[in-house]
Amino acid sequence: MNSWGLMRFAIASLRAYKTRAGLSILGIAIGIASVTLLTALGEGARQYIMAQFTQFGSNIIAINPGSIKTMGMPGVLGGTTHHLTIEDAESLRRIPGVEEVVPVTFGSARVEFSGRGRSIYIYGVTAAMEQTWKFTVRQGQFIPPGDPRQGANVVILGPTLKRELFGESNPLNQNVRIGGVRFRVIGVMAPKGQMLGIDIDDSAYIPVAQALQLFNLPELNEIDLLFQNNLDPQLMADRIRQHLMQRHSGEEDFTITTQAEMLGVLDRIMKTVTAAVVAIGAISLLVGAIGILSLMWISVNERTAEIGLLKAIGAQRRQVVLIFFMEAATLSTIGGLTGLGFAALIGFLVDSFLPALPVKLPWVFVVLALVISVLIGIISGVLPAKRAAQLNPVDALHTE
Repeated sequence: MNSWGLMRFAIASLRAYKTRAGLSILGIAIGIASVTLLTALGEGARQYIMAQFTQFGSNIIAINPGSIKTMGMPGVLGGTTHHLTIEDAESLRRIPGVEEVVPVTFGSARVEFSGRGRSIYIYGVTAAMEQTWKFTVRQGQFIPPGDPRQGANVVILGPTLKRELFGESNPLNQNVRIGGVRFRVIGVMAPKGQMLGIDIDDSAYIPVAQALQLFNLPELNEIDLLFQNNLDPQLMADRIRQHLMQRHSGEEDFTITTQAEMLGVLDRIMKTVTAAVVAIGAISLLVGAIGILSLMWISVNERTAEIGLLKAIGAQRRQVVLIFFMEAATLSTIGGLTGLGFAALIGFLVDSFLPALPVKLPWVFVVLALVISVLIGIISGVLPAKRAAQLNPVDALHTE
């Protein structure tokens, strides 16, 4: 009997046990669909988060007060605590390769106009924020250039905030109150969208000096630095570290984070989470494999006489083994294809009705899932096939 004949024999045998075969196929299909969907969701989330952070560019360095070695609390175990100040930010401009420096402070406050109001995030920044964060003004102007230690009570509204307070009216030169303090609207930002579920457009921007006063803060929350694209981020981080340590009496009471470091950490976290989720989904694959193993084992018991007859008319051990391998592989392949079909359908529905939920299914995952399903079938068929091949034809025929 040639290979094609063995395949037809295996398929005919499966048709004789449609219910059992269907349950085994369903088990593999559920397992493959679960693993594929969870992998696609994990990969989609990873790509989404990476894209959210890279939209601001790769040549940005963030400096925060407090050393990561002391959990952001410098001076607790001795030494002098040095705040990050506007003067620190301005001094960084002298470092070769630095293009822009943005001293940043922020807090939550209520913005009110004509009886309407809402509590949002207020960012204290400078004129350099536009270029550094890649933001643009749609209407009016941004914070005028000048000494960041001084500034007027002016505000630039995010488009969501502008719509909530003014509707379709022109907000320019209108006065709003932020935390009870009057600010004049001089601009409206262009839409930027969301970042990790946070509406960036539902915010407002004021001069950093005014923000420090408004929130009664002794220091900056952050300093963002834009450097030349052709420079090594680690080289710039080392220059910044040396410069600030000289200003802070030799203490590294701040934390420097490059965009590459941040993306690397996020990438590792998301890959770990994806792997953990896929491992949980793989349990259903194990259940499917056990289902095929059980079906094949029962099949050997019920077809003992049939196997004996095959061997009596000249079927070799290798051919008997191949029959059971083909049956197991056929079950797992059909289950794998069915599972991939389920996964594709669910992914399409998710994209259609929940576009904010990222689902990315690279072709390599599809091929890998199919290969895994076939391997599961073959491995599950090893013991039953071996047992069938070892049957003595005379003894097997006596069971009839």
